[in-house]
Amino acid sequence: MKHVGKMKNNGAKIVIAYRTIPGDASSALVVGTNALMDSYHDSLMSLVDSDAGQQADELADIMAVRRFPDGSNMLQWVHANGHLKKVPTAGVLITPDNKTQVPLDELNNIIAQQKGVKLDDLAIKDGSNSTIATMPKTSEKKSEEVVVEDVKSDFNLTPAEMRSRADALYKEAAKLRKSADELDPPKSKKAEATKETA
Repeated sequence: MKHVGKMKNNGAKIVIAYRTIPGDASSALVVGTNALMDSYHDSLMSLVDSDAGQQADELADIMAVRRFPDGSNMLQWVHANGHLKKVPTAGVLITPDNKTQVPLDELNNIIAQQKGVKLDDLAIKDGSNSTIATMPKTSEKKSEEVVVEDVKSDFNLTPAEMRSRADALYKEAAKLRKSADELDPPKSKKAEATKETA
């Protein structure tokens, strides 16, 4: 499962909101899940496990437009309540399953190589996230504030702009899925059915 991991130093379970941030390729923004109340924890993990969550390149993009059961915006709420933390990518282990642990900094390097870009260019910089692209390096607090400003800007979009952004995210997800399938072709159900009947 994408977007889940733990901290190397203490094993704390986390959800990775952004694998890396513009201007600071060695840092990520994460949410510690153990400190969340059950309803918030369950909602966040349901989002991570959903098709939209698993297809998202960065989970924060989906959190920015989803709500917790109390109606609060997910990304705004985790920031406002001190759950969105800037951490070094070298201190994060991605745990897609119970047996696999991949350091986030290594994963980011692999993804950058596959995409043919520099590590610094891996962070989202498209027009829909222009505020995030200008995040300052100066302090953790300022960079988090910029993320929240970007979330607020989503609520100023017209329905047509929201649909346009959703279409752009869908196309990006389809492109990533195609790239993943080229690197590791999925087993066809037809081939598996033939083996079972043989």
